[in-house]
Order: sequence, then C-alpha cells, then structure tokens
Amino acid sequence: MAINLTFHGQSCFQLDDGIHNLVIDPFFTDNPVATISAEDVKCTHIAVTHGHFDHFADCEEIAKANDATVFAAYEICEYLGEQGHEKCEPGNPGGRIEAPFGGISFTQAFHSSSYNGRYMGMPCGLMIEFGGAVIYHAGDTALFSDMELLGQIYQPDIAMYPIGDRFTMGPEMAAAAAEMIGAPTAIPMHYNTWPPIEVDVSRFAPKEIDVLVMEPGDALELSTE
Repeated sequence: MAINLTFHGQSCFQLDDGIHNLVIDPFFTDNPVATISAEDVKCTHIAVTHGHFDHFADCEEIAKANDATVFAAYEICEYLGEQGHEKCEPGNPGGRIEAPFGGISFTQAFHSSSYNGRYMGMPCGLMIEFGGAVIYHAGDTALFSDMELLGQIYQPDIAMYPIGDRFTMGPEMAAAAAEMIGAPTAIPMHYNTWPPIEVDVSRFAPKEIDVLVMEPGDALELSTE
C-alpha cells in the first residue's frame, strides 16, 4: 500500500492512503511557513500531541469542517466537547486506540501543555500505525532514556523529531533521540518557523540514520510493501 506523507511546516504532517486522511498537530492559520490554509484541509482524522497553539490552534475548525475524529489527551477532548465537537478518542501516555487506518499509541513526552492559559493534559508522543507503516511523531519532547525502549517495542519505520532548541530538543539532542528510537529515516521538524527556533538543520546528524529534510508543502510516498 502506498501512503502519502505531506509536511505543512512546524510540526504539522498529513498522512493519506486514499481512504483515510490523518492530520497531525494541525497548525495553518498563524503558521508563517504553511503553504495552504485551514479551510483547504480535507481529512477524516486528526491526532494532537499536546495543546500548545502551534500544534492545536486549527484543530477545532478543521475537525468541525470535516466531521473528523480527533485523537488526543483526555483534557483536549474535553475542551473540544465544550466547543461542540464530540467526535473524539481520548487517550493518555501508555494507551493505544484502534483506528480504521490501524491505531495510535500515546507515548511519554516531557514538556508543558496548555492553550490560552488552560491546562490541556499530559503531552504525548504518537506511535501511529497507518496502512502497515509505523510512524513516530515526537511532539515537543525533551530527550529521555526510555526512547530506546520505545524503539524496541514499536520499531517505527520513520520518525519526526523537533530540533529547534529553546522549547524542544536542539539538533544534537534530537540526533541522540533518533539514534535511541532507531527508526531508519528521521525527519526534522519544529525549527526555522520563527527566529527563536532558527537552527542549521545540518547539525541534525544522527549516526546510521537517513535524515530526510522536508520543506513546507513537500510530499513523499511511503511504500509498505
């Protein structure tokens, strides 16, 4: 099965197998590098790592417009329910939820999570089973030693790591994370969107891992055959 993976800038990605379409950390409206608007997004599902605006700001609008199911922390789902979107699948680190495209496992992530001053639950990384592939989205996490264990358990095919420093790991820490997770392909994210997180992407150089640098709007095809 062929899977299309599109990068929308910051930490926003989209997976499409022709039947299911999953947006991860939807952030378009105030995203200075996004190449499409929130109104242009068509999807069946949304997955959110945590409640910071640059991961969640367009979730409600896109979810309502597409009648999409949202996978997120319990508190994020609670918030969306209060806004009138009940189609949510709440989870927490350690849990897994079956989905029409495969499933989503919530993993640990070490950072904060709030939206407009409201606590939005535990931040998460996501192990996404989609069309036969396993994709790890690390959210905004700091480096932690259990990443090695996560790699052994889930054996992801491809992984996205934040490298912009200050609010997340920097390139060198993210490279260490990539080596611990062990996915053969690593995509850097959460960098060069604004001046405080501008970094030289060439500093992200994990050993024995293929680094795939995607520009906003870039798409690639993943084969699970």
